[in-house]
Amino acid sequence: MISSINERITHIRASLPPSVRLIAVTKQMPTEVIRAAYAAGVRDFGENRIQEAASKQAQLQDLPDITWHFIGHLQANKAKKALEQFQWIHSVDNLKLAQRLDQLAQQLGVNPQVCLQVKILPDPNKSGWSVPELLADLPALNQCKTLQIQGLMTIPPFGLNDAKILHVFNSTSKLAEDIAEQNWDHIHMEQLSMGMSGDYQLAVQAGATMVRLGTILFGQRT
Repeated sequence: MISSINERITHIRASLPPSVRLIAVTKQMPTEVIRAAYAAGVRDFGENRIQEAASKQAQLQDLPDITWHFIGHLQANKAKKALEQFQWIHSVDNLKLAQRLDQLAQQLGVNPQVCLQVKILPDPNKSGWSVPELLADLPALNQCKTLQIQGLMTIPPFGLNDAKILHVFNSTSKLAEDIAEQNWDHIHMEQLSMGMSGDYQLAVQAGATMVRLGTILFGQRT
């Protein structure tokens, strides 16, 4: 399995433009899988559960140059732990959470990199701002000075065809451009976190700068 992880990572990385950062999603994967991916050159790892990540991070302290990305739904009561454990949070999905993270980050003396999770199409199964909600909240988000707001994250609704998925990614890209043109002091739109194993090529086509890949690198989770 280890050699096939190496082969898959080498193959995927060769297919990605240099501007796209590969985040290996290792939820439900043991630490030896993370070590194998690390040996293949990956330094960005995504987890979606605080507790599971903490146990892995404790076992991987000999790999100090890993960047940890939180990609799951973040409950407000886990915000402090997320800031202590992760350098990136991709799933900031409402204003209240952003303000809480900003306040805690100030107390902890950290400057977390975050993406704002947006829903281009209505989706009851996903968290995130609708486009009108996000645009309305930009002035308040601009007051979050400790958070490093770096861009947008999106996950298309399940079951769309490729044309509709591409539409979601292109619309997210265009939204980021529109927000960037407003020249906020504390909101930057350098990053687009979009694309997973089944649709990352469409995301790259639409301008993704970070893709979150699990199954295509490591196989099905047990």
